[in-house]
Amino acid sequence: MEQIKASGTELKEKAKELRKTLLTMIYEAQSGHPGGSLSAADIITVLYFHTMNVRPDEPKWEDRDRFVLSKGHVCPVLYSALIKQGFMEEKEIGTLRKQGSPLQGHPDMKRCPGIDISTGSLGQGISCAVGMAIAGKRDQRPYRVYTLLGDGECGEGQVWEAAMAANKYELDNLTVLIDNNGLQNDGFAAEIMPTLDLEKKFASFGFQTVRINGHDVLELEAALDFMGTQKNGKPKCIVCNTVKGKGVSFMENVPKWHGVAPNDEEYRQAMQEIEGGF
Repeated sequence: MEQIKASGTELKEKAKELRKTLLTMIYEAQSGHPGGSLSAADIITVLYFHTMNVRPDEPKWEDRDRFVLSKGHVCPVLYSALIKQGFMEEKEIGTLRKQGSPLQGHPDMKRCPGIDISTGSLGQGISCAVGMAIAGKRDQRPYRVYTLLGDGECGEGQVWEAAMAANKYELDNLTVLIDNNGLQNDGFAAEIMPTLDLEKKFASFGFQTVRINGHDVLELEAALDFMGTQKNGKPKCIVCNTVKGKGVSFMENVPKWHGVAPNDEEYRQAMQEIEGGF
């Protein structure tokens, strides 16, 4: 059975659910990456509850849309979507990073239903997505391929090798989304390795590009819907301007929260703020 597409209001509520779920995972594990998970929450919500054609009861369905989380360390937000979609039971929320759990510290396709490729080494996921898109074209399958990268990750040379291949093979069935939150593990991306204007950069590599507010579910919905209609031989890139730690005041734009779990008081405050809206 294919999922029912959520409306704009429902998507906002789903994003709130994902934020609370991913923070609960990280809090209970006392390990994980909250900042980038929160910045990607709206993107993942729209992909899984509006855009992508998947079957939770048939995770290996041949014609499913594929998703590659190239920035694999923010897997708590992806796991949250998979659980809320019905790929796994709610009880798995408390098993993040535990031995034997399907919810490992990076996505594991052999353990976790709904994961199309294991990721974690930054820069490599987009190459996997390109390969999937090439296979889809070769086999004349209807599925689309989506991949989410961080802006800091775009400092990896392999990203641009993959972009060249996407252009060469005219992969208009591939959509690259950039979680453009301005931070990475060691600080602000512009100070560590400036990636400059990623919208123009991907355009120069032959992509059809657009820049949007990555926390506006209606903008995300419209951009993804539009790109899906463009059968022009050009791969797609949506640069999503986001805020690292979005929805939790003390996490927003603070590099510390790249990979730190909240304590009891911080968790309570974060959950209250997310529930209250932002």
